[in-house]
Amino acid sequence: MSTHIVPLKTYLIVFAGLIVLTVVTVEVARLDLGPFNQIVALLVAAAKTTLVALIFMHVRHSKPMVWLSIFCGLLWVALLIGLTMVDFSSRTWLGVPRGF
Repeated sequence: MSTHIVPLKTYLIVFAGLIVLTVVTVEVARLDLGPFNQIVALLVAAAKTTLVALIFMHVRHSKPMVWLSIFCGLLWVALLIGLTMVDFSSRTWLGVPRGF
């Protein structure tokens, strides 16, 4: 089994990118973007997750079966979130009863 050796420079660049994205996350949390705060925070989190998985977990140089497993996992999460959002948006919310 051959392993791919990632240069130290790549690790340092990814580390710097993760630090920058963490600062971006903190600054976005301070801004009032309305409903876009969660969207921007999730996009930044997805970027950080992608960097960690591809570089530090060596997914970038792994076999196709690993890529298939990752795709199936992401598809499952998207399905669960999508079905939750459909359920949430289709409910008719009733107010709190007057006795409470």
